[in-house]
Amino acid sequence: MSAKNKVIAGDYIGKQVGASLGTAYLILGLTKSYNLNKSTIESYELITDEHRKSAASGIARGLVGGALLGPVGLLAGLSAKNKGVYQIAIQFKDGKRSLLEVDDKIYKAIIASCF
Repeated sequence: MSAKNKVIAGDYIGKQVGASLGTAYLILGLTKSYNLNKSTIESYELITDEHRKSAASGIARGLVGGALLGPVGLLAGLSAKNKGVYQIAIQFKDGKRSLLEVDDKIYKAIIASCF
């Protein structure tokens, strides 16, 4: 399953979310965008912990692989790919709120620009 990279609830629902040069933004129209950074975002919260579940199941696969195949199996199980789908609730400084579903690249851009 890949991330939708869009607003899935609240204000700006249906609008696409993008990232370029480390900056995340909402695409509001052909030539209009809204940067997602500490000057526009009051607060944000990660809603799902799907990436944590993926890591936990990777560890479990590693343990099973280790039991069956030794150290090579352990490494193969631990290198399982992270799904990287995040849902973030954002409270904007203007009072609007949105729930975004984004991939790893956009998630990291939002976190970095809000730090």
